[in-house]
Amino acid sequence: MTTSPAAIHVGDHVREALAAGRPVLAMESTIFTHGLPRPRNLEVALAAEEQVRAAGVTPATIGVVAGRPVVGMTAEEIERLGNDDDVIKASVRELPVARATGASAGTTIAATTYLAHAVGIHVFSTGGLGGVHHGAASSFDESADLVVLSQVPIVLVSSGAKAILDIPATLERFETLSVPVVGYRTLRYPGFYVHDSGYPLSQQVDSPEQVATIYQASRDLGLSSSVLVGNPIPEADSLDTGVLDEVIERAWASADEQGIRGQATTPFLLDFIQRETGGASLDANVALYRNNVALGCEIATALAGRPG
Repeated sequence: MTTSPAAIHVGDHVREALAAGRPVLAMESTIFTHGLPRPRNLEVALAAEEQVRAAGVTPATIGVVAGRPVVGMTAEEIERLGNDDDVIKASVRELPVARATGASAGTTIAATTYLAHAVGIHVFSTGGLGGVHHGAASSFDESADLVVLSQVPIVLVSSGAKAILDIPATLERFETLSVPVVGYRTLRYPGFYVHDSGYPLSQQVDSPEQVATIYQASRDLGLSSSVLVGNPIPEADSLDTGVLDEVIERAWASADEQGIRGQATTPFLLDFIQRETGGASLDANVALYRNNVALGCEIATALAGRPG
């Protein structure tokens, strides 16, 4: 991968931390540009930055500001994107378009992964992954996250694929793409809003140091794929599986009725679920995100100073 240094702006705090070998944690921006309602979106984004600093790690929130990819956004830039009604959602394919048109964008997991790795960041915490959508056998509707995570090596901490997705198909795709998925202190794949998706994993890790060692081994072997860490939502914050399944079924039916397709699908479904659960899914989303940020800080600290 060859990236022009001038193409990506790296915040001074991130540049200094990387040069000194201090731990840095990447965080995406779509969570506050498209994933959470105002004003909670900015509350969560800024609180996550403070959480990372309190853990002795440098936060690197990533987004596109007026066409320029930024790794390590300032509070002012975060607020600008979080309050912008015209901000777009950028996966990797939208990055050159945003750069050419001067658009501001929240970066998806795929774009955030690409930009973080391009500047030398090894760990990224998010909420839920993209994956295979229901009906993908005929629609070919799969997230670009899948492909990018098979091509760009980073440690990605998530609470599993988003609940609206076809979980077994997503796990099969990760296997086909040779992307390792390990459960953090569990052999069950996390279910985003719920602690257990109902699907098993073959590998478990029990400490941040183990994750760091696996990632280092992957880099030593010259592998291109990321290492996915499935970190379950705390059980106290987990939603009821039966209730959630029923709401998701109605959400998909509503999306079909309204002809919702493409990048608009995930925001539509998550908004439907939020309304139908009386905001409980939103609270769960915030809780799992904070939990993933905490683990990401520990893994970044364990990796700091290692070659790779």
